[in-house]
Amino acid sequence: MAGGLGTRLRGAIGDFPKCMAPVNGKPFLHYILNYLQEQGCTRLILSLGYKHEIITEWLQTQTRPYAIDFVIEYEPLGTGGGILLALHQASAEDVFVLNGDTFFRVQLSDMYDFHMEQQAGTTLALKPMQNFERYGVVNTDDKNCIVTFEEKEYREEGNINGGIYVVNKAFVLQKNLPLKCSFEKDFFEAFVNEKRFSAYISNSYFIDIGIPEDYEKAQLDFKVMQL
Repeated sequence: MAGGLGTRLRGAIGDFPKCMAPVNGKPFLHYILNYLQEQGCTRLILSLGYKHEIITEWLQTQTRPYAIDFVIEYEPLGTGGGILLALHQASAEDVFVLNGDTFFRVQLSDMYDFHMEQQAGTTLALKPMQNFERYGVVNTDDKNCIVTFEEKEYREEGNINGGIYVVNKAFVLQKNLPLKCSFEKDFFEAFVNEKRFSAYISNSYFIDIGIPEDYEKAQLDFKVMQL
């Protein structure tokens, strides 16, 4: 999902798509592509929107051991619309969805195995957090089934949506979501009572560059981790 405007980062990155925000001289997307390479990705479908030409031109400079395709939103379709466009181009029955402005170093093969064992319609990677108010909370039962999504407010601890999903394509498409929709509101929250969403909880490194403070933190973190 690489169609974000990066409105809150305008002062730092100018008129660039959020996934192209420079981190230590390279676009944030560069680090996601490296991560996918490390994880054994075989095909990537980028869902693009705002300033997509900047991304596609940069991609021409990249050599990766996996195929890179893309779909384009010519008008904003929300998080759901961007995912639906990509799902229609996906050949696998169960596929990963990643946000282009977050880096969550989950072991994808383990998450996929968990998803298949759970026979989930969709599995969300959750990150345990402490003392936060920027994110909503995802609540689960003792079988790692997601039971509720709660709105953003200050919390001392909780599990947040880390922005990586394994989705069963048929399960999503049979919901007949409108092309313009919110994946969070119109899919997750609307169908949580079906008990088909599973939680893969990981305490791996996580950062969301959507605000200037965390964008600056990524500069230091990625240098220390030598990403």
